[in-house]
Amino acid sequence: MKKMLIAPALVVSITLGTASTTAQATKEYIVIAGGSKAGIYYQVALDVCKLVNEKLGSHGYTCKGQPAEGSILNIRAMKRGWLDFAVIQSDLNWFAYNGEKQWKDKPYKGLRSVFSIHPETVMLVTRADSGITSVSDLRGKRVNMGNPGSGTRDNAVDVLRIYGMGWSDISDRELEAHEAVRALRRGKIDAFFFTVGNPWPGGVELARSTKIRMIPINAPEIKKLVTAHPYCVHTAIPGGVYEGVDTDVPTYAVKATLVTSEKISEKVVYNVVKTVFDNLDRFRTMHPAFATLQPQDMLKALSAPLHPGAIRYYKEKGWM
Repeated sequence: MKKMLIAPALVVSITLGTASTTAQATKEYIVIAGGSKAGIYYQVALDVCKLVNEKLGSHGYTCKGQPAEGSILNIRAMKRGWLDFAVIQSDLNWFAYNGEKQWKDKPYKGLRSVFSIHPETVMLVTRADSGITSVSDLRGKRVNMGNPGSGTRDNAVDVLRIYGMGWSDISDRELEAHEAVRALRRGKIDAFFFTVGNPWPGGVELARSTKIRMIPINAPEIKKLVTAHPYCVHTAIPGGVYEGVDTDVPTYAVKATLVTSEKISEKVVYNVVKTVFDNLDRFRTMHPAFATLQPQDMLKALSAPLHPGAIRYYKEKGWM
């Protein structure tokens, strides 16, 4: 497994103290892990921290948004006490808390939800001249399934399974999203999966330089998957967002979710939640994927129990 990119966050947290174990009671140092620098999770971490630093800096809060290699590794780091908050996929939030998949028989019951953010579409991208027009056409192809420890890889495995394929049917790659973009552009891979919000800047840039095709992920079994799991939703990649992709591309999505640990204090979580929601108009302007966020939607698809600090704020607002 590659070295986790959140390692610097661990060093800082140990040196200065996390929000729950600060050296000085008046100081709150918060680390929020996002995802790849090419994705939107990292932007969530940066923008939440930007608001916290602007609004709470004079009250002793310092927040650092940190890149990371994916939801699975973020959850593992959270369990070890290396992080205060992290952005993860709603499906992995469910699996970790309930002891399924990678956490089978080892549930992380200390995981707590804070709020949902944007939908994350499961995307399959190929070159327009690849001859790939359906998921089934991936047989025998060089496919980037996502880096180990990422939610993308977990979703990609599900898609292959649903379409009756496994590892022996493809030539697997384990690249991060920004590496996959370069590899597709240079003809080093035939297709890649990525679970991401729209518009995704890396995809916009790729579509401007390379003719691409986005493949529908809409088999009947996908519909059954969504129906059976409350952390998934039917959706489509909007036509016109990415150059050359003119019509909606059906797929499914999970929700990007800000999570924390039961060990983080109620005061810290309350203040972070209050800062984001009291400044939601500002937050919506920070990235196109946040533009239509509404409080009622941000309290949905929360697969692990809410942290008491979040509950306190939502009750004050009359949302619970």
